[in-house]
Amino acid sequence: MPIPSDGQSETVRITERTIAGGDGQQMLIKIYEPIHKDDEPLPAVLWNHGGGYVLGHPNSDDRLCESFVDNLKCVVVSPDYRLAPEHPYPAAVEDCYASLKWTKDNYMEFNIDLKRISVAGGSAGGGITAAIALLARDRGGPDICFQMPLYPMIDDRNITSSSLEIIDYQAVWFKANNIAAWKMYLGEIGNKKIPQYAAPARADNLEGLPPTYTCVGQLDPFRDETINYVARLASAGVDVEFKLYPGCFHAFEHIAPDAEISKQAKNEYINALSKAFTT
Repeated sequence: MPIPSDGQSETVRITERTIAGGDGQQMLIKIYEPIHKDDEPLPAVLWNHGGGYVLGHPNSDDRLCESFVDNLKCVVVSPDYRLAPEHPYPAAVEDCYASLKWTKDNYMEFNIDLKRISVAGGSAGGGITAAIALLARDRGGPDICFQMPLYPMIDDRNITSSSLEIIDYQAVWFKANNIAAWKMYLGEIGNKKIPQYAAPARADNLEGLPPTYTCVGQLDPFRDETINYVARLASAGVDVEFKLYPGCFHAFEHIAPDAEISKQAKNEYINALSKAFTT
């Protein structure tokens, strides 16, 4: 069944392509770019959608990606990566990493500035973002100028206080579905040593990662793993900016987009990317 798009902008061109994913098979990507361009090279954002590694489609983030293009005059690439349980780790990460490489390799077609390619995403997309930053560092590229893993899903262990606090089935994301999603995502490696690229909170070394912006809601199960990640980035010498939103639940800016705090959060995303692209 087709997943509806929520895009509305008259100043952003949205196109779809199929490229080789992490397994070499064809994968859909969506590309957002300004309709009116000049000759100035544009920054780029690889945007990874959320959904607990088991749900989601790029269409659900059309408006956000359009807002990046409208406000930052950038190109956004959003992959329709493979989902668990049919496709457990490393499918999603390798698909998104392949999209990053495709973006770099096709920079001339879209007039992308190779020095200003960033990676971003929310929830599971935030986890993929953190994983791609590690992969790009450890595989020698592509170079990433900035990462923005928003309220990222990065720790499979469910041992933090916040991961145990949120148990209400009326919440957007809570302990039981977090455990279930991780089990589906990790698949057969679930009882083995979990790679850092599956759960970036397990990474022993965060040195050499790009400057980072992240945020999380106070009532998000990922609150403490995000805070721990921020502290470890800072200790590793990575420039990091962090926002904790009081009284906010997981993915609050998507669930309540018209709330003032949601508008503030989305403006912060744009501001963080803007600073990264101008420094």
